[in-house]
Amino acid sequence: MIKGKKVVDKMMQNDLFSQWLGIEVVEVGEGTCLLSMTVKEEMTNGFKIAHGGITYSLADSALAFASNVFGVQSVSIETAIAHQGKVVVGDILTASCTLQKQTKKLGWYLVSITNQHNEIVASFKGTVFKTEKVWE
Repeated sequence: MIKGKKVVDKMMQNDLFSQWLGIEVVEVGEGTCLLSMTVKEEMTNGFKIAHGGITYSLADSALAFASNVFGVQSVSIETAIAHQGKVVVGDILTASCTLQKQTKKLGWYLVSITNQHNEIVASFKGTVFKTEKVWE
């Protein structure tokens, strides 16, 4: 079974969407993950602000990476996001995911997304189901 950064590296190799978003893995720890990305023009909506799916996707990737670092394949079963600030082209977003609690089969995580001014632009919470499959 592989763990930690090696799992995240393996996941990123096949995660074309996270690659398209330009997500960079800054740091990985036990039940934690720190990601960064820059908002591009093609990520905006009709209001010329970032589509809500952009921050959601960044947070979802952080959840996926943080929950899989233990070496057991985990998948999200419930997520929610609160958009708390405007995100525009050129903003550098950072997603910080932290494990809050876990059981044998479930894990609960919080993700805070900030911009380059350290302003919170979104808060995300997610629950994952731990499968019986291990990362090889």
